[in-house]
Amino acid sequence: MSGTAPASTMRIGELVERTGLSTRTVRHYDDAGLLHPTGRSEGGFRLYSDDDLQRLLVIRRMKPLGLSLEQMVDLLDILDGLRTTAGPERDRLQAALDAYVADTEERRAELARNLDWADEFLGILQHQQTYRGGERPGRSNPSG
Repeated sequence: MSGTAPASTMRIGELVERTGLSTRTVRHYDDAGLLHPTGRSEGGFRLYSDDDLQRLLVIRRMKPLGLSLEQMVDLLDILDGLRTTAGPERDRLQAALDAYVADTEERRAELARNLDWADEFLGILQHQQTYRGGERPGRSNPSG
């Protein structure tokens, strides 16, 4: 995609800064078909629009849920299609989106459960810190 870019574009460095992702990750998403630069500069640099930024933020939000690249591509295609499609095809896309919503709810519940377990584990570790150098409850002092 070369030629005239929209008036409001950014290079990959600004996109990275605004999303907190690495340049490598953005390029990977580009190579995987998740994100496409809006254009290229005269020097061949990728140029991204605000729409591209919003798409990348959606991708970033999908990643912690453990979606595969194929699922991410599929979901982005569904979201794109829902903006432009009507009739029976829109109904099919809506049903597919409904399935992703249900799957995402399950994945979120699992993440919440894992976070609870991580909090419990952190509490155990912090509890052990309070007894550093001293006697632990339920253990006799071997020096004493």
